[in-house]
Amino acid sequence: MTIHKSIALIGAPADTGGRQNGCLMGPDALRTAGISDILCDMGYQVDDMGNYNAKPSSEIIHPNASVHHLADYAALIAMLGAFCRDNLADDQIPIFMGGDHSIAAGFLPSLAQKAAEDGCEQFVLWLDAHTDFQTLESTDTGNLHGTPVAYIIGDPAFDGILPSPICPIKPENICMMGIRSVDPVESARIKKTKIEVHDMRAIDEYGVAQPLKAFLSRVRAAGGRLHVSLDVDFLDPEIAPAVGTTVPGGANFREAHLIMELLHESELVTSLDISELNPFLDERGRTANLIVDLVASLFGRQVLDRHTRSL
Repeated sequence: MTIHKSIALIGAPADTGGRQNGCLMGPDALRTAGISDILCDMGYQVDDMGNYNAKPSSEIIHPNASVHHLADYAALIAMLGAFCRDNLADDQIPIFMGGDHSIAAGFLPSLAQKAAEDGCEQFVLWLDAHTDFQTLESTDTGNLHGTPVAYIIGDPAFDGILPSPICPIKPENICMMGIRSVDPVESARIKKTKIEVHDMRAIDEYGVAQPLKAFLSRVRAAGGRLHVSLDVDFLDPEIAPAVGTTVPGGANFREAHLIMELLHESELVTSLDISELNPFLDERGRTANLIVDLVASLFGRQVLDRHTRSL
């Protein structure tokens, strides 16, 4: 596989998927933490394409009264989908900088369509504390950042309300790692799919390398393209506090870096998103700096290369 050396940074400062304001500052926090400079120093050509906002055209009402900002969600899906179709070069690796995790519903079906046009399967590694497998009917919070996985597989619960995904992603092509907060309705529904789920219990028992290598082997055997979706709450809040949905017991520093190093070595990653970074909740840029370090590991920098040692 050819290793792409061109990276596109796309800011998607959406924060209407939840009720905690601040994710709209995520893209600029990553820029301030030096994401572009670090990747350039590593030899990549980086094109920062700026921030993209969606404007809803009209209000959308749903029978589930808890659902909020549905029109914003529909506009976000349409805008990011069109952006992917019209603006991404074939030789670029896009990094979508969120914004809450609702942004995934916008670009993933379009990435899947581009893959299908080239005769490839689209795979997704979902690094998250949550499965994000609610539907508009099942959600009791009404927070749409909890629905993108159900949407991207083409769940009929969204039909007639949101634009249908232009190219749904096969459930069996999705692998989730770090899961540790799942509503009963999500658990029941996800068991009916072929989505591969590795919760923190499994990671505690077997580590991250074994399940990740097995998934990467499946991607390679299929000649697939791999999107990595990194939600900040995948990480333990002790090391990454800048997220509105903190769940104790997440991935630690070395587990997270090992995942990124294995992904780099695989040469399979063709796109990335960083979601749910809320700088308003951060501690002196601690989380943003960690995320940028993880991105650097994904693109080839080793942990021991980060600082000069003192004896």
